[in-house]
Amino acid sequence: MPVPEFVTALRGHVGTAPLWLSGVSVVVCDADGRVLLTRRVDNGKWAVVSGILEPGEEPGPAALREVREETGVDAELVRITSVDVTDPITYPNGDVAQYLDVCFLARYLSGEAAVSDDENHDVAWFSPGALPPDLTPSSRLRLDKALQDEPEAWFRR
Repeated sequence: MPVPEFVTALRGHVGTAPLWLSGVSVVVCDADGRVLLTRRVDNGKWAVVSGILEPGEEPGPAALREVREETGVDAELVRITSVDVTDPITYPNGDVAQYLDVCFLARYLSGEAAVSDDENHDVAWFSPGALPPDLTPSSRLRLDKALQDEPEAWFRR
C-alpha cells in the first residue's frame, strides 16, 4: 500500500500542508554482502526499502513488513543503524512530508527479490562498491551508516 489510509484521511483535512510522520528504512544484505534496492515509482530513483509506520505499529515489525511488501523477501533485523530526520519532501502530487526515520540493518533469509507492490518499478541486489548512480541521497546516507561497524557513525549526519 503506497500511502497508509490514516495519511490519506489526514490529507483530507490538511490538504498538501506539511505532515510530520514516523518512518522506517531497511538496508537488507545477503550472504555475499550485496544490498537490496528498489527503484521507486514516484521519483524513478533507486532507494533502500522504506515506509510509513501505521498508528501503534512498532518500528522493527514495520521494517520487516515493508521489506516483505515491497520486495517479496523475508529478512531478520540485525540492529538499528541510524535515527534521522529527513529534509522536507514534496511529492509529485504536491503533498509535503518530513519523517523521523529509524533505519535498520537486516539479513536476507529467503524469497526471490521481485517487485511486489505498486511503489516500485524494479528490485535488485547491488554490491556496495557498485551502487547505481541514481541512488537517492537519503539512501546513500543510510547505506553509509548501516555498512559501518562503528556505533558512533549510526547517529550522525
